Amino acid sequence: MIVMKTLQDKATMNTGEEMGLAALVDSLCVTNNGFSGAMRRDQNDQPLPSRDVIIEIVEALRSVLFPGYFGFSGLRASSVHFHVGATLDRLRPILEEQIKRGLCFSCVRGHDSIRPPHTRDYCPDCDHRPEDVTNRFLARLPAIQRLLSTDVQASFEGDPAASSPDEVIFCYPGLLAITNYRLAHELHRLEVPLISRMITEYAHSITGIDIHPGADIGRYFFIDHGTGVVVGETCVIGDRVRIYQGVTLGAKSFKLDEEGKPIKGVPRHPVVEDDVTIYSGATILGRVTIGRGSIIGGNVWLVESVPPFSRISQAQTRQEHYEHGAGI
Repeated sequence: MIVMKTLQDKATMNTGEEMGLAALVDSLCVTNNGFSGAMRRDQNDQPLPSRDVIIEIVEALRSVLFPGYFGFSGLRASSVHFHVGATLDRLRPILEEQIKRGLCFSCVRGHDSIRPPHTRDYCPDCDHRPEDVTNRFLARLPAIQRLLSTDVQASFEGDPAASSPDEVIFCYPGLLAITNYRLAHELHRLEVPLISRMITEYAHSITGIDIHPGADIGRYFFIDHGTGVVVGETCVIGDRVRIYQGVTLGAKSFKLDEEGKPIKGVPRHPVVEDDVTIYSGATILGRVTIGRGSIIGGNVWLVESVPPFSRISQAQTRQEHYEHGAGI
């Protein structure tokens, strides 16, 4: 039996030094342990977005986008309007508060030490912009729903194992990840930091599918199986694209500034045109273009653009490497 002493009795560091509880707490709460500190004291104690609340919002929005499938399962046609209206009415103030927290999280005014102390916690954007952003985001829900209906159709038509569109909605991790992405993408477009990434990372944690909210993805998008799929921030994906498990649409390299830090926002991920299929395990890196109607075979490593209607297999890429004098 292991006997646990209280922290107040004994707190042992890696060096073997003993530290009392008060000293241990002080040490953990300083803001110079390699990051800015959990409470972000430099931003006037502005609360951060809540991961748990964001997840609740996403699941509630899923029940609005797919009424009857998620949330209240006993929903009838006669009560759909009530359900959707009541859910949105409940969500609006909660969403607005989280958006406000997201905006304040990165608000440069919170770091402005030049302003008088009594005004440093006041930011007009943080006071007035959240309501506008929330309204604009909610107004985009019908468009998101229409896009998702094409994704459901693509999944059903593209997978012979799918018995019905209902099965796709209920069961397919690809659709769950795409739903979260489409919600997050709208918030990304509205320049709400952090929250959009929290939404896609929530899907990533439960599906293994990692789609950055900054990616631009067209209609009828189908991710089959899905585990291990990565879609980078500056990817552009056209209509009717199908990708399988283990596919990476990533960056080959990125530019650095004078301090050696990565330059943000530079296009560095692939452009995948309409009607492309990318099979499992394929890795496509850099700002290359996969031409319309192309098929990229499994386990292909691709760092060059290919013209429309190409058929790229692993054997072909190996042969190309041999022709250019590359080793095995």
